[in-house]
Formats: sequence, C-alpha cells, structure tokens
Amino acid sequence: MSDEHPTIDHPALGTFTRASTEMTDGTVLTHDWYVGSLSADGTELELMVEATAPEEARALLPRLQATIADLAARRRLASDAVVAEFSQGEPEPSELDEAATDLALETIEVEADGTVILHLTDTCGSHFPEGYWPAVHFGADDDIAQVTVES
Repeated sequence: MSDEHPTIDHPALGTFTRASTEMTDGTVLTHDWYVGSLSADGTELELMVEATAPEEARALLPRLQATIADLAARRRLASDAVVAEFSQGEPEPSELDEAATDLALETIEVEADGTVILHLTDTCGSHFPEGYWPAVHFGADDDIAQVTVES
C-alpha cells in the first residue's frame, strides 16, 4: 500500500486498508472507507470503517472493538429487530429463534458519526430475495435506530 493510503494495524482487530476497486480499464477507484476482516465464532466477518484518512479510521476503531466485544448480544438484537420490522403483529419466540439461526452476520460497518450497521445474510434464502439483505443500524447510543433492506 502506498504512503498515500497507509494501512492501519490494530492489535485486536487486525489490519485495515483503504478500500479500492480496479475497473476493467485499469482505473482504480478509491472508496471512502477502510476495510479489514476478523474471524469470530467460526466465520470471517468483513469490517468496514467510514473514513478517508487513517486518523479518522483509527478514531472509529474503539467503537468497532466495543461492538465485537458484545457481538453475540448484538447479533441477536439485530435478527430480532429484522423479524419485528417485517412481521405483522408480535413475532412468536420460535420466529425469533429461527431468524437468529437463518440470518448470519456478514459485515460490520462503522459510519463516521459512530453508527454501527450489522449487515446480515439470509443463509436459507427464504426470507429475502436473491441480492437483498437486511441491515440493522445501531445509533451512537447503541439503540436500534433503523432496519433496512439493502441490495
């Protein structure tokens, strides 16, 4: 990685690099976030931090680390929120348990304002159409601010 976009090494979270995409014509697009990955509970999670400078990214890593420290509870809150958002009426406990199994965490994103977004994937393909996934947004106060479907 060039000095223009240095990597960030974090003792608990690993290495983060500035995200970029190389187009078919060789042009490189540099994105407004840093990316890394982390193994947790037998799966590889993508980590994204919204920042254009290393110091901005470093400032958000404690927020990311706190989310990962509480990951099991956050995952369950997120899957329960998805079910509640898209259910008609109060969801049954069995529906919440099923969603906790079917909706796997794939990506954790921290936005510049401290919002944490858990991007989930529908592992069985019966809850969301192909190419769509639920995302649960936790505000700076750690309360769920929004549940969205992204593509």
